[in-house]
Amino acid sequence: MAMVLSFVVKTWFLQAFYIPSGSMEETLLVGDRVVVSKLTPGPFDLERGDVVVFEDPGDWLGGTPEPDPRSGIPGAVNDALVFVGLLPSESENHLIKRVVGLPGDRVVCCDEGRLTVNGARIEEPYVFPGDVPSSVTFDVTVPEGRIWVMGDHRSDSEDSRFHDPEGTGAEGSVPVDRVTGRAIAVVWPLPRLGWLSDFPATFSGVPSPTSAP
Repeated sequence: MAMVLSFVVKTWFLQAFYIPSGSMEETLLVGDRVVVSKLTPGPFDLERGDVVVFEDPGDWLGGTPEPDPRSGIPGAVNDALVFVGLLPSESENHLIKRVVGLPGDRVVCCDEGRLTVNGARIEEPYVFPGDVPSSVTFDVTVPEGRIWVMGDHRSDSEDSRFHDPEGTGAEGSVPVDRVTGRAIAVVWPLPRLGWLSDFPATFSGVPSPTSAP
């Protein structure tokens, strides 16, 4: 019964993921385990500031190989526990970033050293200490059904900025249907146990898009 309940929870509600890189430091560190709510997007809408896990939308990972599979009984046990959600997935085909722009948003870098979203300058307290909001300039309008994502460690994150060769937002943005869910908490290691914030104050002054995407 416990295994069945774990499978149901993983399939429709929650899933654990392992953080393999420093692109979200200092919010998330290498080796952290996070719990992801699959109710967003779904019953709950994505919001600016959400930390989301999503499937690689277009070779962002550059063909990174999957980790070597475990063999024998230990491998079978590990696979079973990952399958039902009792261990975090170590799959390399997912990424984790922060939502900066929703469909229709105009995201620009930079105005007096800050990003603007729909003309409003935003203060980003989650950005890695010493990093600038972006080392590259851009001016994009996020297409319908897509989101613009950036890592908190801006100088160590291959995010939307670096996968948009035309500079229109069409390729660098992530399709909403590729989003697995919203990361809501760090659950391991125990000293880092805690909820993840979407920093509502950062985006509270951002107006709605002036036109539909």
